[in-house]
Amino acid sequence: MGEFIILSQQDLRAAMRARQAPSLEKVPGFAEHLMVSGRAPAAGERFTAPAHARALKRIAETKGQAFYTGDLAESMAAHARKHGGALTVADLAEHKADWVEPLAQDYRGYTLHEIPPNGQGIAAQMALGILEGFDLAALPVDSADSLHLQIEAVKLAFADLYEHVSDADTMRVRSADLLDKEYLRSRGRLIDMKKAKMPRHGVPGRGGTVYLTAADASGMMISYIQSNYQGLGSGVVVDGISMQNRGYNFVLRPDHPNVVAPRKRPFHTIIPAFITKNGQPVMSFGVMGGSMQAQGHTQIMTRFVDYHQNPQAASDAPRWRIDDGLTVKMEEGVSADVVEELLRRGHLIGIADRTATDFGRAQLIYCMGDGYLAASERRTDGQAVGF
Repeated sequence: MGEFIILSQQDLRAAMRARQAPSLEKVPGFAEHLMVSGRAPAAGERFTAPAHARALKRIAETKGQAFYTGDLAESMAAHARKHGGALTVADLAEHKADWVEPLAQDYRGYTLHEIPPNGQGIAAQMALGILEGFDLAALPVDSADSLHLQIEAVKLAFADLYEHVSDADTMRVRSADLLDKEYLRSRGRLIDMKKAKMPRHGVPGRGGTVYLTAADASGMMISYIQSNYQGLGSGVVVDGISMQNRGYNFVLRPDHPNVVAPRKRPFHTIIPAFITKNGQPVMSFGVMGGSMQAQGHTQIMTRFVDYHQNPQAASDAPRWRIDDGLTVKMEEGVSADVVEELLRRGHLIGIADRTATDFGRAQLIYCMGDGYLAASERRTDGQAVGF
């Protein structure tokens, strides 16, 4: 029992795994645990994963001790030694999780809560802080002016994100400085409504996925996210444990706060989100998908707050994604006239194929006072369930 899983019936998810398999098949443990007869499992195909089941059972039986100091820890450390890795039992034993206070950023009467650095959630809050200086609701939804303004705000926020955010213990600026209202107003003044600009980081004043949200009858709501990064993480699998690849987000620039170093967390992308109004819960949500997460949070917030779209409509609407410089990827659904106007303003627009998986995957629960409204979007596996 519990020793097999059934893959999604969606061809999209199976295709994503098939694309990754060739680059990971020679990584130690990957083919043994995650492939079937030398190939990626097909959509709807059943395959057994007994090692994964045994690992989960050991973690449950020992309340986590086996993973951090016991037999699973020994297996992971031995595997690392064998293949030239640096992970030790001491590293696992010394690991601790921090209970942190979420960052809170007001936006037009609502409050967006995000996990603080070393994550990217602060970028969504910075972008919204910039947008608060503009009357976004006066601009038609999905118009060239609305999209241009949001894109430019997100670009400015990400420029600061990639320059300043790291492990909180090594950041040289405080999160409060990055969210300072006057600083964000000054960033907003850099936006030219007629022209796309190359983003540059500012200097504030000093003073990676599965997402799950749940709510119960008592009003308790939870926003939770987990990821090994880049789809299947490092590809290394040890006794059923799939090893993550979050160190990828360190940088090698010696003077950067996020430079790779021991006993340090890297900048990372996974960010559960929560919205309150006047201190009361409004919506628990998240958007899976690497650097798309903070961009997706910004887009859902503006649709929900400025354009009064319901959670399902806000998550299903066409999205855009900035990657580098002036390049903006867009989903189908934005009018040709709007795309043409954005191109005229200097944005380098690329319209994605309808099967593209670059625009995140959202799950949302909205508190209605007398119940909940749950939304699960069309872009990937997901389900809204009440019981």
